[in-house]
Amino acid sequence: MTILVTGSTGTVGSEVTRHLAAAGQQVRALTRSPETADFPPGVTPVKGELTDIDSLRAALDGASGLFLLSAVSQDELTGTLIALDLAHRAGIRNLVYLSVIHADSYAAPPHFAAKAAAERVIADLDLPTTILRPGYYMQNDAWEKDRILTEGVYGPPVGKKAVLTVDTRDLAEVAARALLRRQESTDSLPRETLDVVAPEVLTGDTIAAIWAETIARPVSYGGNDLDAFETQMRSFMPGWMAYDLRLMMRSFQVDGMTATSGADHDLHSLLGRPMRSYREFARQTAQLWED
Repeated sequence: MTILVTGSTGTVGSEVTRHLAAAGQQVRALTRSPETADFPPGVTPVKGELTDIDSLRAALDGASGLFLLSAVSQDELTGTLIALDLAHRAGIRNLVYLSVIHADSYAAPPHFAAKAAAERVIADLDLPTTILRPGYYMQNDAWEKDRILTEGVYGPPVGKKAVLTVDTRDLAEVAARALLRRQESTDSLPRETLDVVAPEVLTGDTIAAIWAETIARPVSYGGNDLDAFETQMRSFMPGWMAYDLRLMMRSFQVDGMTATSGADHDLHSLLGRPMRSYREFARQTAQLWED
């Protein structure tokens, strides 16, 4: 049986591909540039993208499983809904969809709205799906090296209410294990939704304190200035994307995050171990910064 992985060259998708290949699965990796992609042995690169209907239909032909990751883009919703409908028509019996925490309640950020719409379509089509709702990616903060080390400031305006984080390595492993569980089941498993988050509840201040402890020097939270955040984001990404992320951070600040009851237990059962903590991530990242 074959599993198609979308977003296969990105941070999460490449790890999902690696886990599935290591488990002996036949994997097709959807990519715009198969000629330059570097995949593990046993992975078949296939050229295509979510908005290219013909290439996606061909990639799904004969597959039994799909890991659907739709990157933040201006056509995210279009590509996702096309992929879901083609998966339904192809008879996919094993789907893992990468959504986002509070997709159904954070109304303003466009990429949250796109994922909420996708979740509704999954229900309407009655697709056998595990929906993963990750929190804020810890790996985003690896880009904060200069501000943390030289300015003593933790910059992302995540707010002072409650932020739940996830190590992308854990997220990828959860996705792969969910795919394998469905793939190996003799019955069609029911739809499920998992909040994929580390167990600790953080704030901008507590994250700064973790960094201060980790690098043994003062680090403070930079505050909730969304104008400054948007300006910084616009220096290396399109304006529409920077504004999308601004709206996401505003939701963090205003509403905070909460995980569904039992999420930690469910994740521990799936992985056979606890999720990595932010403190572990900070310690490992600081070591990489020194190296």
